[in-house]
Amino acid sequence: MKLRAVLFDAYGTLFDVHSVALLAEQLWPGQGQSLSQLWRDKQIEYTRLVSMSGSHDKPAGAHYRPFWEITRAALRWAAARLGLAMDMASEERLMNQYRHLSAFPENREVLAELKQRRIPAAILSNGDPDMLGVAVKSAGFADLLQHVISVHPTRRFKTDPAAYALGPATLGLTAREILFVSSNAWDAIGATWFGYTTLWVNRSGAPPEQLDTQPSHSGRSLRDVLAHFPVH
Repeated sequence: MKLRAVLFDAYGTLFDVHSVALLAEQLWPGQGQSLSQLWRDKQIEYTRLVSMSGSHDKPAGAHYRPFWEITRAALRWAAARLGLAMDMASEERLMNQYRHLSAFPENREVLAELKQRRIPAAILSNGDPDMLGVAVKSAGFADLLQHVISVHPTRRFKTDPAAYALGPATLGLTAREILFVSSNAWDAIGATWFGYTTLWVNRSGAPPEQLDTQPSHSGRSLRDVLAHFPVH
């Protein structure tokens, strides 16, 4: 089936979640990379916890909290785990840095080329709308994206099908007609199971997931997206 649009994950794919490590290193020399990694891992763990958990009288998702709140909670846990004394000023500096994450260097070129080729490009992200709005504006991507879709209205985080369903509903296409692009292997697998055509941008050279499912395609940079939309 012909691909008609691109749907990008935001955090880890368009925006470098570990660009916070530089500030963390300034605050706590020797701990910047460790804090960044623990923060990210706990952030993703918390999205799954609040999406999946319920009780005998509450459905799954009843404990949902916006991604911004989860990101702050994960930061506090990571700092505590490393035994770092984090005052409110340092916490706010790190959170503000997360709001303005660096974009990967090739991204603007790729988004601009997609626009030139008249391929609709959008974001589907766990981020809540305010977070995404600031990140997109800060990176200068606002004029290159047709839609910035947050999972927030569903009160579910990826990889919940309700979150993935927002893409086809917004773009007016079937999932198979959309190239879903993520640098997070778990996200690429979840999107594949949902029915998207997927591209895993494996920047780190990580091994494939061992779940008997692989993304439709894999690459090492966002530039690999362009190969799926040749110029005619």
